[in-house]
Amino acid sequence: MVLEERVAARANGVCELCGSSEELAVYPVPASPSEDSDTAVLACERCRAQLDDEQTLDTNHWRCLNDAMWSPVAAVQVLAWRMLNRLSSETWAQDLLDMMYIDDATRQWAEAGLVDHSREPTLDANGTVLAAGDTVHLTKDLDVKGTSFTAKRGTAVRNISLSDNPAHIEGRVNGTRIVIIAEYTKKA
Repeated sequence: MVLEERVAARANGVCELCGSSEELAVYPVPASPSEDSDTAVLACERCRAQLDDEQTLDTNHWRCLNDAMWSPVAAVQVLAWRMLNRLSSETWAQDLLDMMYIDDATRQWAEAGLVDHSREPTLDANGTVLAAGDTVHLTKDLDVKGTSFTAKRGTAVRNISLSDNPAHIEGRVNGTRIVIIAEYTKKA
């Protein structure tokens, strides 16, 4: 069986990301460790266009990842994780990222596709490079502006997001999404 036939058989004739049954084609996942049916997904035209072009991103379309992120197929998990990271400024997407579980090897594959070498790296207090999805611990007490609480030293911040400014990260503390100065954190 050829690649296209294996992927189509696995997907039962529907987009593995949104469930559409129209204009389907095999989409090889960028930065994959190999080129076989395990590193490709069956995706509709709408999903493929948005996976490749950030300018045409329809955030509401990607609410379908609520189901897709639980797929047993690693390639689907990788694309779901990457899209949720791209959409992490949306509360619902960050909530899904917080719930999502992928094994370490799949997470490394997912992160490999997010590396942007033109961007200055975001570093923690020890000079360790931080990536989207990492867990960090606060190295000092931080007063959170606009709230009545202080984020205490040692607090774990899971599934962080990187911001446009390499000196800042974003994450949830006490259920509130906040911006944190990266040098006040230590990678877990």
